[in-house]
Amino acid sequence: MTTPPLKAVLIPVTPLQQNCTLFWCTKTMKGAFVDAGGDIDRLKAAAQQHGVTVEKLLVTHGHIDHCGQTGVLARDLGVPIEGPHEDDRFWIDRLPQDGVRWGLPGEAFEPDRWLKDGDQVQVGELVLDVIHCPGHTPGHVIFHHAPSKLAIVGDVLFKGSIGRTDFPRGNHQDLIDSITHKLWPLGGDTAFVPGHGEMSNFAIERRTNPYVADAVLARA
Repeated sequence: MTTPPLKAVLIPVTPLQQNCTLFWCTKTMKGAFVDAGGDIDRLKAAAQQHGVTVEKLLVTHGHIDHCGQTGVLARDLGVPIEGPHEDDRFWIDRLPQDGVRWGLPGEAFEPDRWLKDGDQVQVGELVLDVIHCPGHTPGHVIFHHAPSKLAIVGDVLFKGSIGRTDFPRGNHQDLIDSITHKLWPLGGDTAFVPGHGEMSNFAIERRTNPYVADAVLARA
């Protein structure tokens, strides 16, 4: 049996149980964390447990549960940060204030690379496509590894739900457009890691999601 090129584990972090993803290139054992929001010691232990050398940190968007401790971890590991889209700069700048509000440690940081639609990120020998999916936040991006039929979508889409749009600069129509125009074309058999909760795939959500199922949107 051949080894898949990409392996991943989900590590829920912070009291908000945000899905931090550790994924790695099985050929090189080099990996990345997506949305290292907190619980840094647990994240380091997970990388060590799986024998992964973390070479960068990726960020889908600027909310504190997704990146409040990303700057700290990047410093600890001596690795760069890539993402999100620069439209989320205002969220990252206010991480210390949001930390006080939510009772979570938050530190502002400057990514080494802001990402935009159509960019790619490389981890080991894996190449993931970057897709800008605004709505939940204006600078939200998702990461798609086409050969693995896997997308890491942050808070754009959940199993049976969608991201909130009542935060500053959220936009409900933008979110619906991101899901239907950016995610659905990736294919129904694409599995996705949401920012919270269980994984699903796009075909299931197109059938059953009470907000964005095809039948629901046809009636809208």
